[in-house]
Amino acid sequence: MKKRSLILIGMLITLMLVVVACGGGEKDPQGTGDASEKTYKWSVGYNTVEGSVKDIAAKRFKEIVEEKTDGRVEIELFPNEALGSEQEMLEAVQVGAVDLQIAGANMMANTIPEYALLSLPFLVNDYEEAYAVLDGPIGEKWNALAEPHNLKVIGTTDLGGFAQITNNVRPIETPEDMRGITMRSPNDVTLIETFRALGSSVSTMPFTEVYLGLSQGVVDGQFNPLDAIYQTNFHEVQDYLAITNISFYYSYFIMNDNLFNSLDEDLQAIVLEAAEEAKLISRDFTAEKDLEMLEILESEFIEITNPDTDPFREKVLPVYETVGQTVGVEAVEEVQAFLEQYRQNN
Repeated sequence: MKKRSLILIGMLITLMLVVVACGGGEKDPQGTGDASEKTYKWSVGYNTVEGSVKDIAAKRFKEIVEEKTDGRVEIELFPNEALGSEQEMLEAVQVGAVDLQIAGANMMANTIPEYALLSLPFLVNDYEEAYAVLDGPIGEKWNALAEPHNLKVIGTTDLGGFAQITNNVRPIETPEDMRGITMRSPNDVTLIETFRALGSSVSTMPFTEVYLGLSQGVVDGQFNPLDAIYQTNFHEVQDYLAITNISFYYSYFIMNDNLFNSLDEDLQAIVLEAAEEAKLISRDFTAEKDLEMLEILESEFIEITNPDTDPFREKVLPVYETVGQTVGVEAVEEVQAFLEQYRQNN
């Protein structure tokens, strides 16, 4: 444990040195102490490649902030885990070594368990339901849970939408077809327990290691939105794709809370406005890519299946109890009640 702590401290120091070398943090070249005169150079880290939905959102955020601040703020983007794994970047944002991160909700659930709720299998039926949760009072409540961890949620972004299942063992038509398949999962109890309930073995590994793990047979399969599958070339090392919409994927756009609170009100407003625009462009991107990616990927797999999801839903019901033990049964029931009311009204 002591050795692991020393390694983690060393990694955070390295990240801080990277940001400092890039001119990270804030500057007040006039020495006036006036917050409105300060200039800033911020780092934004994320774990996906250029051209991904996170990258599109980050670029939109950068564009708006730099334009509206007339050069007061300069933003440098670090895709593809250039600043470390998602967990390492999260810890770096907490201590101020990295300024902002677009972090997957399922990874952040290790710090804030409630962020695992929308990952519950088959909880939401479509994008509109997911967005209603995130943009409503429940989403606002979840956002506030980050602040005790020195994180400010400035918005959410899509992560490509609903997760689909790929593997190299067999086509997936029924839950029984999942038995004995070793699936890669992020370190999120909701997703891990979902695939264990389906009879799969589960191995956790960083997103950037999944391609190699699949190609070497360390894991048999993975689950991600179609855009992520294509952008990271998983289709090159996978034979079968099952369209299940098993879990909704999204991200939190987070900022070091101390940094956000140090900004003047005008700059805070610009940051929040830019994050809102990043959210909207990510949702448009996801809607457009969903259809496009399915068409592109049709020729990339040996077989694509569209299984009846009702038997899968039955198999994963125990996952709701497991998550309820972590976040509280009331939290699960709150989301379910909200969705039930939403469906009645729409």
